[in-house]
Amino acid sequence: MKALTVVPLEKGSAELTDVGDPPESDGPVLVETIGVGICGTDVEILSGEYGWAPPGRERLVLGHESLGRVLEAPPGGPVVAGDLVVGIVRRPDPVPCGNCAVGEWDFCRNGRYTERGIKEHDGYLSERYRITPEYVVKVDPSLGLLGVLLEPTSIVAKAWEQVERIGHRAHWEPSTAVVTGAGPIGLLAALIGVQRGLEVHVIDQMATGRKPDLVRALGARYHTGAIADAVDSPDVVIECTGVSSLVLDAMEHVGPGGVVCLTGVSSKGREIAVDEGALNRSMVLANESVVGSVNANRRHYEAGATALASADRDWLQQLVSRAVPLDRWQDALERTPDDVKVVVQLSDA
Repeated sequence: MKALTVVPLEKGSAELTDVGDPPESDGPVLVETIGVGICGTDVEILSGEYGWAPPGRERLVLGHESLGRVLEAPPGGPVVAGDLVVGIVRRPDPVPCGNCAVGEWDFCRNGRYTERGIKEHDGYLSERYRITPEYVVKVDPSLGLLGVLLEPTSIVAKAWEQVERIGHRAHWEPSTAVVTGAGPIGLLAALIGVQRGLEVHVIDQMATGRKPDLVRALGARYHTGAIADAVDSPDVVIECTGVSSLVLDAMEHVGPGGVVCLTGVSSKGREIAVDEGALNRSMVLANESVVGSVNANRRHYEAGATALASADRDWLQQLVSRAVPLDRWQDALERTPDDVKVVVQLSDA
């Protein structure tokens, strides 16, 4: 079968190759891949900046934002042939650490976890793959190809859960939220914020085009510029860009008792001037919190599946800006200003 493979840490090594049938050691559920979303992590791996091949192997099958259709499954299990499913990305470490032992592998403490398509485990960008039932999640069949949005949705479902848990350290009635960044993660974070009944403000650079239109169609408000120019003292800020100036802006302008959740990863080597004393004083005296959030466990995938099932299909459809066939996978890397999520599509949904 065909798969997109790469030699991790070697730029320009990606190629469409013939690989063997999915190994039975990966699990008893056989899945036909429908589509795989491309994100910044994939671009980093393709650029030779990131990634680990499976032990004893040179090449890694790429792809972690999956959507597939079950071809075979053990009787009596949670999925049956014909189900639309998404594969969970991370696997617990073999020790396991305390968190991995209870299914909280997104909080792995020793770093020995594996991730499909990223770290020491082949990904989903092949015509078929195998998986164990506990790492596969069903999606609403009416979503079709839009089910490929579940993995990024799981990321922000976890972010909102973290915000909620921290907020409930005291009386918690949030009314306003700011999301920085109108990429796929930011838009999906805004979707969940709106579903929670909050007044949501999204901040990005594009003055016109698909992103502002998507925010407004969601019932949220779109801004360019600083948080203070958009809303005064928001209860929640979900930072989805990793841009240092926006991270600092979020920390400086969240409201009293508010929570900032950082989901974007900043680049190294960038310095920015800040009055640390003033920032510390403000955050301590106003009981403000900052939390980092990465990856997701099964609970977050299930929450994401519920959010997508409840979302307007026409709105979701606009998030998948392009679908390209497997033999033209390079086209998925050629970003246009209006691109939100580009998908490599292998079969019909």
